[in-house]
Amino acid sequence: MTTNIILVIGIMIAAGFLGGVIASKFKFPRITGYLIVGILLSPSAFNIVPEDIVESLGVITSIALGIVAYLIGASLRLDSMGGLGKSIAWITPLQSVAPWLITTMVLTLLAPFILSIPEATLSNTYFPMAFVIGAIASATAPAATIAIIREYKAKGPLTTTLLTVVAFDDLIAIVAFAFAAGIAQTLVGSSEGAFIFQTLANPLFDIIISAVIGTVFGFVAIFVAKIVRTRSLMLVVVFGTILLVIGVAELLGVSALLANMVVGLVVVNKSDRNDMLLAIEEIEHLVFAVFFVLAGMHFDLGVIKIAGILGVLIILARCSGKYFGVRAGARISGAPEAVGKYLGFALLPKAGVTIGLGLMIEPIFPDIGSLMFNALLASTIINELFAPPLAKYAINKAGEANA
Repeated sequence: MTTNIILVIGIMIAAGFLGGVIASKFKFPRITGYLIVGILLSPSAFNIVPEDIVESLGVITSIALGIVAYLIGASLRLDSMGGLGKSIAWITPLQSVAPWLITTMVLTLLAPFILSIPEATLSNTYFPMAFVIGAIASATAPAATIAIIREYKAKGPLTTTLLTVVAFDDLIAIVAFAFAAGIAQTLVGSSEGAFIFQTLANPLFDIIISAVIGTVFGFVAIFVAKIVRTRSLMLVVVFGTILLVIGVAELLGVSALLANMVVGLVVVNKSDRNDMLLAIEEIEHLVFAVFFVLAGMHFDLGVIKIAGILGVLIILARCSGKYFGVRAGARISGAPEAVGKYLGFALLPKAGVTIGLGLMIEPIFPDIGSLMFNALLASTIINELFAPPLAKYAINKAGEANA
């Protein structure tokens, strides 16, 4: 056990790197190795890092999520999406909403038979819990998907649709989470006397404020970037902007994730400086290693039995929602046959945003937040073992792999 925070961070980076290398040798995503390393270091496994140190590293989670959100927003280049057709417009929302609704329904109906929570009712515990987890279930991991596309040099209707849907998917998930969290907070805090208008207006107001913060700081960053001549200084500008956005959003009690996503969206569409994205990409591997190792360190093996059952339910409900949401959207829009048949398999990977949003659950559910996070983390770890091979299967079956 070590209580030296600097030593702990060094161990996280070194062990995380090693875990990522080993995972890649066995054809698994690096993040799977990061997560497993975090679990091994956790207080509930070998207790190399005690619980109080894990909790003190929460600022790393906030910073990493800000960077992830910025990168997601920066992938939404609007001028490259104009000719993608109505199939994107139908498939994108349906493949996000379907897993949200199916997961909410499954957990609401089955959680009371799995969990034994004192004084819990459908309205003050089980439905809000299911509603929030369902919102998180709509997210897809863009990193794993893009890595597979590059590995196989894939091109074609399925690949084009996949890239666009993935780019918007996490935006929808973050907005959905902000909305679901606001409603859940009201239901958990008081199941009586809450006005419907207030219940719906609060999360919508938070979303608007977050978007305004992101827009303002995005244009400020573009203005400041005009006087920057080197990529190293550009990293200072972008990283400083991300931290400022996180601080302002937390100060106002709104979503730092959504705000930083809007910053990235503004930057990529309104600036002609590609290095505003390239600069932050230089440190993304370090950020991901520390972030996912830290996420694994939150894993509580003491509740794995119940969390594992919930995790399996989340996987089944989410995968069903993704697949049938794509099929419905493809049928309505008249998308190519390969898109309707195989795109759902390519949208199954999930990781960063799922875990990041999961870490924000505990303030909403003080009593069962740890259980909910561990269920999401268990579902992510299991998911990362089978989802990437299914994404490769989809690309191959669509005949778009050129490597």
